[in-house]
This record gives sequence, C-alpha cells and structure tokens, in this order.
Amino acid sequence: MSSFNGTLDAIVLSLLTGNKDKFRELFGELHSYDQAQILMELPAEHRRLLSDFLTDEELAEVIQELSLEQQKLIIDELGIERYSKIIVEMPSDDAADLLGDLDEDKLNQVLDLMDDKEEADLRELMEYPEETAGGLMTTEYIVLSEDFTADEAIKKLRQLAPDAETVYYLYVIDYDGRLKGVLSLRELIIATPETKVHQIMYERVVSVPVDMDQEEVAKLIKKYDFLAVPVVDEQQKLVGIITVDDAMDVMAEEASEDIAKLGGIGGSEPGVLDVNVTAIDAAKRRIPWLVLLLAIGLFAGGIIAQFEEILERIVALAFFIPVIAGMAGNTGTQSLAVVIRGLATGQLTGKSTIIKLLKREAGVGLLIGTVNAVLITVAVAVWQILQPDGSAILGPVIGFALWITLIVATLSGTIIPLIMVKLKIDPAVASGPFITTINDILGLTIYFTVATVFLRHLL
Repeated sequence: MSSFNGTLDAIVLSLLTGNKDKFRELFGELHSYDQAQILMELPAEHRRLLSDFLTDEELAEVIQELSLEQQKLIIDELGIERYSKIIVEMPSDDAADLLGDLDEDKLNQVLDLMDDKEEADLRELMEYPEETAGGLMTTEYIVLSEDFTADEAIKKLRQLAPDAETVYYLYVIDYDGRLKGVLSLRELIIATPETKVHQIMYERVVSVPVDMDQEEVAKLIKKYDFLAVPVVDEQQKLVGIITVDDAMDVMAEEASEDIAKLGGIGGSEPGVLDVNVTAIDAAKRRIPWLVLLLAIGLFAGGIIAQFEEILERIVALAFFIPVIAGMAGNTGTQSLAVVIRGLATGQLTGKSTIIKLLKREAGVGLLIGTVNAVLITVAVAVWQILQPDGSAILGPVIGFALWITLIVATLSGTIIPLIMVKLKIDPAVASGPFITTINDILGLTIYFTVATVFLRHLL
C-alpha cells in the first residue's frame, strides 16, 4: 500500500509540474489495472491533466479496466469529441456496452463523430440483446481463407494481429463467410510454409448461436477450456467471437445475481451489490421480497393462532417454537445451497443424477433429524423432570416433531429449486429467506399437529 501511495504521489507531482516525460515513465511501468486504480484515486482536475498526457489508445486501455459507471464518469469529464476517439480504440464489445448505456441524444452525438464503418459496426453490435452471445461478442478476430498456405496465413496474421482481440485461434471461412474450421496459432507456426490451411484446420468446430444465453456460453467455454468461442448466425456465418475474459465476467456477474437472489434482494441487474447504488434503488429491489415474505409470515402467524387452545393448555410448547422454525429454515437453506451450486456448475443434468441427489438428501435429512431429535428429547426430558409439574413425555413429542420437520425441510430445500428449473424459473428465486419462511410454516404445522395428536398424554 505504501508503494502504491508513493507512486501515486510521484505521478501527481509530475502532473502538477507538467513533467510529461517523468509521468509517462512512472505511469507506463504500471499494469493497466493499477493505472485505472490511480486514475480513480485522483480528483477530477488531476484526471483531466492525466488524460491530456495519454494518447487515445493508451487511455482506452486504462478505461477498459473500470466499471461501467466509472467509465461513464471519466467519459463525461473528457467531453464528447475525445469520447468518440477513445471509444473506437476500445474492444468492440466493451465499446458497445458503454454506448448502449447512453441516452439517445448523447449516443447519436458520439456516433456522428465516427467514420461510417465504425458507426455501422457498433450499431450492429448494439442491436443484439444484452445477455446473449451477440451482446457479448467482439467483432475483432482473425479470419483466413481455407485456400491460404501457412506462409500466406502468417503474413495475414502479422497484418491483422494488432487490431484483434486474440490471436490464439484463427477462424477459417468460405467465400460466403460461413465458418468452416479453426486452427491454433501453434498449428500454424509448426506447419510447413506451403501447407494449405484446410489441411491443418480442425473442422469439427464448437460454435454458439448468436442468440444463446450468455451464461450458457460461459459454461461452454469453461467446459471445454477454450480461450475463445466463435459466434455464428442462422446461416452458420461467423459474426464474432467471445473470449474467456468476457466469459469470466459473465460468470462473476451471474454469481453476484444468484447471491443477491439467495439473499432475497432481487439481483435482476448487474452491480446489485455495488456500493455506488443509492439507498432508494437498493430499497426498491428489497421491498418486493420483504412484502412477499411479510405476507407469508402472516400466514405462519395464522397457523399459530389455529393452535391457540393447545398453547394455552401447555404453555411450555411456546418455548420451542423458535427452535422448530429456526432449525427447519436452516436445514432447508443448506439443501437449497447444495442444489443451486449443482445447477450452476452443471452437475445436475440427468434424471439419474437428480434421483441420486434426492436419495442422498433424504438420507441426510434422516440423519440430521435423528441426531437433533435425540439431543432435544434428552434435553427437554431432563428439564421437565426437574420441574415440579413437568411432563417427561414432552421431550419425546418435541423430538418426534423436530425429526419429521428436519426431514421434510431438507427435502423441500432440495425439491423446490428442481421444480422451478422444470417450470423454466430461475432456481435462485427460491432464495434463503423464501425457503426459510416456507419451512417455518411446514415446521410449525408439523409441530402443533404432533403436539395435538399426543395432547392426551401431555395433560
């Protein structure tokens, strides 16, 4: 941290003294991520000085490391004209994301300052829905003709590489632009100069349709350990590629959304956990869930009211309501977490796997229920024996109720998200608070039903 602060102070000094050479020496030694952190540490007037010392290409590399909100802040400070120059230096997918977040007037101002081809390319990318392969892809990739020799391909690579997102995969297309194959940079380098591209390319290409959900794309890239995957349209024409770094961003974004949903705070938008989100916006995401849970909670209160008579006759039953409800909610949430993780990692894909999971969780519920039921039975029985008017039978009754409750809660935490998947509903919607409240209701119903059945033995 002290080293970072020392570098920051030296950079600020070079900015204030106008020592451009010293600034470029200090700033150029840093990774672009660290450059971005320094940029955001500076006050607005110093950021403007820094941007004047950098070329459009250099500034674009720094801005790429910032969040979308931070990018918008920097661009607003620079002005529309500089903005348009920086945008064209950014990867096309990042540029399209940034432009897509602008209002219509500002968007048109920026695009009007670009040449026709740059504008057309960006407008085409912006037409794809955000959370699809088309919305995630970049159009900066290298294509080769299948009739090229290895020597011609290498010459083409030298020409196109500076503007490409990645050079590790080279895509082969026919004269109509349809994807025919792919070859790695390694295969091209070790081939003899006269070898034709179609002789060394891999024809069984794994590609994704332009309308595939971005989360499915990320899973595919992870599954095959790709550095990039090609995107094709309905005619199998190559329209873009998605690189592994973008797939990682998607997985992190989806994980954040799922965590938000599991916490019952929405998660429908990226950055839901961002500290820059205002209190009003954060509250808007949480209130609908809390209102829903409040309504369900009132229903749970109604269940207790239905058993008011037995509570009046056996007051000790009230002592264990929090235990029953809390254990049911906790057990259900644990099972829910197991299922959500299995679905997210793609491990729960077949009927046999799901049946195996259900059997295992039923066994887990049985063991958890038995251990906790025995413990609470002994504890309550000892407590009642020490009471002047205690009833030793209360321990087994509460233990039996808890045993059934934990088995049911474990299965509900497993089955509910699987049902949601079947109904094409995001299973993360079965959030922690939601499943907890449902299991509270189940637990209380089981508890008082068991107590009522054994009522004559308690009195």
